[in-house]
Amino acid sequence: MAGWRAQPAADDGTKYGTMIHREYYTLIRVLRPMAQLYFYYSAMNAGKSTALLQSSYNYQERGMRTVVYTAEIDDRFGAGKVSSRIGLSSPARLFNPETDLLEDIRAEHAFKPVHCVLVDESQFLTREQVHALSEVVDELDIPVLCYGLRTDFRGELFAGSQYLLAWSDKLVELKTICFCGRKASMVLRLDQEGRPYNEGEQVVIGGNERYVSVCRKHYKEALSVGSLTKVQNQHRPC
Repeated sequence: MAGWRAQPAADDGTKYGTMIHREYYTLIRVLRPMAQLYFYYSAMNAGKSTALLQSSYNYQERGMRTVVYTAEIDDRFGAGKVSSRIGLSSPARLFNPETDLLEDIRAEHAFKPVHCVLVDESQFLTREQVHALSEVVDELDIPVLCYGLRTDFRGELFAGSQYLLAWSDKLVELKTICFCGRKASMVLRLDQEGRPYNEGEQVVIGGNERYVSVCRKHYKEALSVGSLTKVQNQHRPC
C-alpha cells in the first residue's frame, strides 16, 4: 500500500533487560573483584614477611579471616609462625612437600569462611602445590598471596618460584638494596669464613650470617675474587 511503512516490533523489554543485566554484573565485578593469585618476590631481607603480616592484619582489621602458611623446613624463628625482622609475628600453618593445600584450605573454608590465604617462604612450594593454590583462587574464589625468593644462591629459580612466576595473575617485586646502592637482585651464600660460593645443595637454611643480597655486578665480582669483603672494600660509587 502506498505510504505504508513497517512499524518497529513492540519492545518486550528483552533488549532493555539485557542491558540492565550486563550493567548489574559489571557493577558486581567492580565492587567485588575476582580472586587472584599474587606472587611477591625479592632477594633476601626485602621485608617479605613484614609485608605478609601487614596484609593479613589489613584483612583481619575488617573482620575478615585469613589463613597463613609457612614452610616447615624453615624454623629459624620457631615452628608454626611467621616472624619479621622488626618484631611482628603471627601463628601459621606449616606446609611440606606432601601437604595437600587445596583440601586443607577447602576444609578450613567449610568450617569458617576464609577471605584470604597468605603463604610465606613460597619458593619451597612444589609444582603441584602452586597448581593447588591456583585452584583455591579459581574454584573457591579465595585470593592467595605468596611471598618468597625468586632465585637461589646460584642465580637459579626455586621450583615454587618458577611456577608462581608462570601462573600468577599478579607479580610484584619487593625491592632491597646492595651495599653499593643498586637494587639487590641476587643472593650470595657465604661459608663459615665468609667466602662466597655457588656450589652445593639448593636449600640450606640460614640468615644474615650465611646469605647476603647484592646486585648482579657485585654478585659476579664476589664469586670471581672469592671474597665479598674485598669487593666491598674496593667499592667505588656505581
